[in-house]
Amino acid sequence: MPTKEELLARAQKPAEESRRLHAFYKGKIQTFPKCPIRSLDDFALWYTPGVAAPCRDIQQTPGLVYDLTNKANSIAVVSDGTRVLGLGDIGPEAGLPVMEGKALLFKYLGGVDAVPICLGTKDPQEMVRTVKLLEPSFGGINLEDIAMPKCFRVLEEARRVCSIPVWHDDQQGTGTVLLAALINALKIVGKPIGTIRIAMIGMGAANVPTYRFLKAKGADPAAIVACDVGGILGTHRTDYRDNPEFAEQWKVCVETNREGHRGGIPETLRGADVCIAFAAGGIIKPEWITTMAKDAIVFACANPVPEIWPWEAKEAGARIVATGRSDFPNQVNNSLVFPGIFRGTLDVRARTISDEMAIAAAMELASCAEERGINEDNIICTMDEWEVVPRIAAATALTAQEQGLAQLSRTNVQLMEGAAERIRQVRETVRLVMKEGGMLPPPA
Repeated sequence: MPTKEELLARAQKPAEESRRLHAFYKGKIQTFPKCPIRSLDDFALWYTPGVAAPCRDIQQTPGLVYDLTNKANSIAVVSDGTRVLGLGDIGPEAGLPVMEGKALLFKYLGGVDAVPICLGTKDPQEMVRTVKLLEPSFGGINLEDIAMPKCFRVLEEARRVCSIPVWHDDQQGTGTVLLAALINALKIVGKPIGTIRIAMIGMGAANVPTYRFLKAKGADPAAIVACDVGGILGTHRTDYRDNPEFAEQWKVCVETNREGHRGGIPETLRGADVCIAFAAGGIIKPEWITTMAKDAIVFACANPVPEIWPWEAKEAGARIVATGRSDFPNQVNNSLVFPGIFRGTLDVRARTISDEMAIAAAMELASCAEERGINEDNIICTMDEWEVVPRIAAATALTAQEQGLAQLSRTNVQLMEGAAERIRQVRETVRLVMKEGGMLPPPA
């Protein structure tokens, strides 16, 4: 059994290796042709003079841009760097490694071409305007790592003004993967979602949509107790009542905390069956976990340092513990859902990504894990299980069609096969490039 010191050292190792490899590769994405270049004569087809023909076609019929360019498979990953991982407001340049990583995951896991765009502004209206200006070049927008509360306004306004889907992964993606993991965790402990008490630590970009999704799947709002830096949420929280920018949080204040609890994290956790924490590293003490209900489930999702280390929560009596990290069991990470959700969204050219589409993706992800077997240390699929992505894509796309949000119609088989082929092509290309020496192996 590893000591606590050894576990901490192991947890710090990825950061050291990441710094070394980022410096070696100078980042991790680049552009690459998708058309053959047999000789320089082909440039007369792909560029001038031949390219004038598709330009004229699009001018006459704007919808052809999806057929004659890569717009149908391109998204922008947009951030202002004000809420990056658990690092906070580190700025757009410092946030670029994360956005590049996001683009890498989009491509490798979902076959989606993503371009990282870090903005030199913190003004929400400028961000919305920029997203709108980018619309002609992209089939969708993934907002990322934007501080609260403006992230709510940016998403809402961008969705209103854009004709392409705009999604904020820290909101909708987080809620999706958390719901999938919770569904399976509750099956293991044998507790129906409508009967449990849920403690929500942190009520920002991640837990607000998570709260919506929990309600949609049958959780009792009155049995939810939420807590943030101002303490437990309730109708006594005049800071939220009197500030229209926190309308979502005020709704939580009104609907939850039936028993009128006051206090902080210790009071929030007492008697809870589930802890859903999206807050800051190290803020939950083991002795608070001991006061939770029998067979407690703990989601400590802050990155890179969770609110409580998994071994501490387990020693304190938690039965199931999940984090956002890939080096611990039960990784609850958006990378399990956003590649598939965008794959499905793009494949039927959906106008938006609704809560219903996200919940359908969560249900499919949970089913995929249950079908291959779940246990206390394996409640959800991992990124290794790439065959899950086409299923999530299909579930997302079919729901978009059912809601009348899709501009194209596809069957389940078409969606599954199309997504699988795109992902296979990417993986085969990477494998071939590595084999042929087009990609240097990491230095020893």
